[in-house]
Amino acid sequence: GTLLNVSVSDHDRSDSLLVSWDEPEGGARGYFLALSPLGSGMLLQNGSAGPNTTSFWFHGLTPGTRYEIEVTATLACMDTTSQTITAQTSPSPVRNLTLSSSSSSSLRAAWAHGHGRRDGYSLALWHSHSQSLVRNVSLLPSTSTFLFEGLLAGSEYALKISTLAGPSQASISAHQWTAPSIPTQLRLSPGSSTTLIASWAGAAGAAWLHLELHNLLTQKVSMSLSARRGLSSYTFQHLHPGTHYWLGLSATAGPYTTLGPNATAWTYPLSPDNVTLSSAEEQNSLEALWSVPGGHRDFYLVTLQEGEDSAPTRNISVGGDNDHVTFHGLSPGQQYSVQVVVVAGPYRASAQSTAAWTEPRAPSGVSLSSQGSPHSLLASWEEATGEGYLLLLSLAEHPVKNSSLPRGVTSFTYEGLHPGTLYSFEVSTVAGPYTSSPRRISNWTYPLPPEQLTLSNGGHSTSLQASWRAVSSGSTGYTGTLWETKSQEQVRNVTVGSDWTNVTLENLVPGRQYTLEMAAMAGPYRSPVRSATDWTYPLAPSGVTLTNTRRPMGLSAFWDKAAGDVDQFHLQLYSKSHAAQRNTSVGPNTHNFTFLGLSPGTQYFLRVTVLAGPYRSSSHFATEWTYPLSLANVSVQPGREPQELHVSWVESGGGRDHLVQLSVAESLSIIRNVSVPRGVTQLDLEGLVPGSRYRVEIISQAGPHRISSQTAIGYTVPLPPRSLSASPVSMAQALAVHWEAAPGHRDGYLLSLLQEGSSAQPRNLEAGKDSTNITVSQLEPGTCYLVRIWAVAGPYRSLPENITGCTVPAAPTNLSLTNPGSSSELYTSWNEPPGRRDHYHVTLYSLSTQSRIQVQTLSPDALNITWTQLEAGSKFAVQVTAVKGSLKASSINVTQWTYPLAPVNLTLSSPSGSALVVSWAVLGRGAEGFVVDARDTASGTPVGHTLLGGHARSHILRSLSPGTRYSVAVRATAGPFHASTPSLTHCTRECDALPA
Repeated sequence: GTLLNVSVSDHDRSDSLLVSWDEPEGGARGYFLALSPLGSGMLLQNGSAGPNTTSFWFHGLTPGTRYEIEVTATLACMDTTSQTITAQTSPSPVRNLTLSSSSSSSLRAAWAHGHGRRDGYSLALWHSHSQSLVRNVSLLPSTSTFLFEGLLAGSEYALKISTLAGPSQASISAHQWTAPSIPTQLRLSPGSSTTLIASWAGAAGAAWLHLELHNLLTQKVSMSLSARRGLSSYTFQHLHPGTHYWLGLSATAGPYTTLGPNATAWTYPLSPDNVTLSSAEEQNSLEALWSVPGGHRDFYLVTLQEGEDSAPTRNISVGGDNDHVTFHGLSPGQQYSVQVVVVAGPYRASAQSTAAWTEPRAPSGVSLSSQGSPHSLLASWEEATGEGYLLLLSLAEHPVKNSSLPRGVTSFTYEGLHPGTLYSFEVSTVAGPYTSSPRRISNWTYPLPPEQLTLSNGGHSTSLQASWRAVSSGSTGYTGTLWETKSQEQVRNVTVGSDWTNVTLENLVPGRQYTLEMAAMAGPYRSPVRSATDWTYPLAPSGVTLTNTRRPMGLSAFWDKAAGDVDQFHLQLYSKSHAAQRNTSVGPNTHNFTFLGLSPGTQYFLRVTVLAGPYRSSSHFATEWTYPLSLANVSVQPGREPQELHVSWVESGGGRDHLVQLSVAESLSIIRNVSVPRGVTQLDLEGLVPGSRYRVEIISQAGPHRISSQTAIGYTVPLPPRSLSASPVSMAQALAVHWEAAPGHRDGYLLSLLQEGSSAQPRNLEAGKDSTNITVSQLEPGTCYLVRIWAVAGPYRSLPENITGCTVPAAPTNLSLTNPGSSSELYTSWNEPPGRRDHYHVTLYSLSTQSRIQVQTLSPDALNITWTQLEAGSKFAVQVTAVKGSLKASSINVTQWTYPLAPVNLTLSSPSGSALVVSWAVLGRGAEGFVVDARDTASGTPVGHTLLGGHARSHILRSLSPGTRYSVAVRATAGPFHASTPSLTHCTRECDALPA
């Protein structure tokens, strides 16, 4: 058929389509047009057009809808030709578009759908000031709202919303501002007495800032201003000093205004002038005066300062219009100054006055003391306020000495005075131009002590007599105190007249030491004391007895102490049958004593003497007999068998039969009683438990007394352990020793380890009695040890059990495999590991052929080996194993390459003007890979660097320049090593190959 070239356009009309076509060749008698919704098959509109017409309008269509249009042309001879085309009407734009700010960082867009259909919406949001695209969003056709978030506060935005239908769209725009954000951290602070500095943060979210400053005293606006975005501080000038101001801040963006924070501040006040402090009419009062400064203030804070260090002592607040204040009830004789502080809000300005004085008072707490000296007096007083003091000492109304002292001194010592004399003292305070009335006081100097004081008992047990020589002058009497010397307890006080020279002290304790302290008196004071000491005579002890102890050679003495005190007891023991006697002394609290080492079966006599100071008194005699001797040297030894004990002893003089008692040491229960006649000195006990502890005691009798021997302890020999074994602990340099316990008892086990071939002492270890194994660590690797074990009971051991065990050898370290620069040799070395070994096994593997190629056995001292006749260009691995008997320890594996052999028979040929063919041959197995390097012979510029596998034997260099000479070399590579051919040169196209 004939093509009509139908086309459709809408000419920006959303409810019409214009159909155009080309008139067919030979013309047409007319045209018929049919329009239906796409895919519906239902005719919606039709129309016709006459000849020579090439377009037709369809009106009243739905916007955004796809249609199918068929154009049919009627040709000559009633032939027809048709063409169908699809088209879509343009969409209609949205209606009632609004853009509103719901917060300072968001905008909400809302609209009503336009007439017709649409595929969707496209929303583009622009920042008006920067003209930058902020957001581009595609929405479903049913959407009618959208919220833009994360926007800048206080900024103007433009929104363009496009309705999409196929390739067409219809757009509409709107503008709006986001609400401004409130500035934060508003601060208002004074810069001086007439300026305030305002600062804030977060002002980027507002287009305009409005500031308004109010005078809170007058309630009037002092200043207002507006500033564009970005201003963060402002200084208000020409303000009133000491005045309270209020600052308000608001933010504006487009139609929005937001009230921000506010702040208040004071300007600094001015300080007062001409501050003075002077005396007032009342006593102890001062008046402060000053000149009122300019500006405003809340009040004055007047601080009275005391002393040279100006310590604050009083604070008074007065109104801002006052110019004076009076301080009453101040300290006498004190230096004062005043500070006047102007207060305006939190700020202050101050001025200081010069110093002034109040009249002083006389010191209080005045005292005059002798301090125990007969020739001096100490005057002291309490510190009074002022600059210093005037002192006067008098004797019977006659001045002795005048003194002047500075402030801070509160005492003065007068020397060279008369003993026992009454003196008068007065002191006055000086402060500035003033002197106080004086304070007066009197006191005595001390008297001298008595001389040649003595104390003696005169042979009496309950009294002491004191005597002394009278004082030459200044005494009005004597006073004394009697003390118990040891306990320092006071017994009684003695007071006598000045004409007494002795006194007797009755009703005292016998044998006790006493001390008498005496002093002379004058006025209220006593002289330094003199002291004397002596003992009353002691009383003899009573109830003296002498008794036999359970010890074979001892006697115990007992006695009762009589009334009174004792320094010590002296004991005298003697026998009529022996010339020697025993003498000993014991403490005062001891009432018994035991004499040891006496002769057995002997009668002794005892006398006890009391000592108190230099005095003594003795008791009557007491008598008693000693015990006979017990058996000596009782010995318990193991018998011939582990089930036997052998008991032996040495007999002493006297006694009848002996009773041998055997008991288990732990339970103390007697299991055997064996009676033996006198003269027998040994006994074998059979049927006992091996490795057990037993107790043996032998009882002897002589006369009326029975005596037991000392207890002897003995052990039966334990049986040795069984089934001893020793095995190595893997990689631990240790041996695990195991055994089985034998019948009977034991205290534990003793193990000994002796290193093979070593002259060192064996290593000893202990194990508990219930143990059946122990692991011995910190041994030398690869070493055999002789292990011996005994069962131990007391001091005895069983027969030993022996076994030999070896530790695992240590593996070699720092193994290396290096290439000395050869294609057929490799060098292996390692560090000698600790310990011992029988030999090394060194194994070499070929990683290229995946096979073990050599195994060498080396001496235990070897540290290296060289491998020869190896395959060139191959990779090898080596491992070294230390061997000790059946035990082995291997090193890690290390690898290395032999050098490759350079390729041979290198040839070049040029099959075309842009290519060269490189060929070569290899010796042996070849190499791991090959590298083909080519460069322009004339310029030396590289033109090819190609890495090839180990099986390559040729390579084609392409993209070369015709008629150019190139130099080519081929390198064989193996690991980090390589070997290269000499370079050959060749021309592309017609040039011949020449050696380089």
